[in-house]
Amino acid sequence: MPAAAQDKTTPENAPYPSFKIAEGLYYVGAADYAAYLLTTRAGLIVIDGGDGPTGRQVVANIRTLGFDPKTVKVLVNTHQHFDHAAGLAEVKRAAPGAKLYASAADAPIIEAGGKGDPYLKGPQWEYAPTKVDAIIKDGQKITLGGVTLTAHVTPGHTKGCTTWTFPVTVAGKVRQALVHCSSSVLPGYRLVAPETYPGMAADYERSHRFWLNAPCEVFLASHTRFFDLKAKHEALKGGKVDAFVDPAGCKAYYQASYKAFRTELEKQQKATTAK
Repeated sequence: MPAAAQDKTTPENAPYPSFKIAEGLYYVGAADYAAYLLTTRAGLIVIDGGDGPTGRQVVANIRTLGFDPKTVKVLVNTHQHFDHAAGLAEVKRAAPGAKLYASAADAPIIEAGGKGDPYLKGPQWEYAPTKVDAIIKDGQKITLGGVTLTAHVTPGHTKGCTTWTFPVTVAGKVRQALVHCSSSVLPGYRLVAPETYPGMAADYERSHRFWLNAPCEVFLASHTRFFDLKAKHEALKGGKVDAFVDPAGCKAYYQASYKAFRTELEKQQKATTAK
C-alpha cells in the first residue's frame, strides 16, 4: 500500500538485513517493502523491487548474501504500484540479462513508470519506467534451474495484481510458499458505480475465493506487515527453524481481509442507496 495512505514511525523503505528464510529462499527487501531472492542452479530469481531506494537495497542485499546480481535471470512483480515496481529498474540495471514478467493489466503501467493507474494519479506515484519482457497469464508457470513459480492473477488492489506460489524446503520438509500481492482496499477506492476500474468489486470477490483456498504454508507478501516478518525473523534467529511456516496465520489474514473488503463494500452500497 502506498506510503501516503499510512501513518508510520519507521519508513517503509528503511534498510533491513537480508537473511535466509528457507532452503534457497532469502529476504532481500526493506523494512516493509518486501523483496525475495530464490537461488537455482541456473541463476537467481527476484520477486519484487520495492520503491527506488529499496531496489538499490535489493541489489546490495544480494551481494551481501554472497551472490552476484548479474546472475539474476528472472524478475517477477506482484503489482505495479510504486512501492513494489519502482525498484525493478534498479534490479534490471544491475542484472541486464534478467527477464521481467508481469501481468497484462499491470505491465503497461510499469512500462509507463506508474502513469495510467486508475487511482494513483500524479508525479508522487510515478517512477522510472521498466520494460516488461514477458506477459504472464493466470496459472502460468515459470521455471528456472529446477525451481518453478506459479502466477495467480488476483486483481482488485490493482487490475493485474499477481500472487506467486512455489514449493520450498523448510527444515527438510517441502512446503508451499505463497507471496501475497495485496488485498487491501485503499482509502478512496470506489467499489460501487462508478468503480475505480470497471469490475473492481467482482475482482476482489473472485480473488478472495482463491486466497481463502490457496495452499499457503510459508506465508509471505508484498508488505512485511501483512505477515509480521520482524517477529518471525526474531523467532528464526532464536532457533525456530520453521518460523515462517504459518498456515494458520495465512488463513486468518485472508479471513480478516475478506471481512474488511465486505464491510467496505456494504458501507459504500448503503451510502449509494441512501442518496
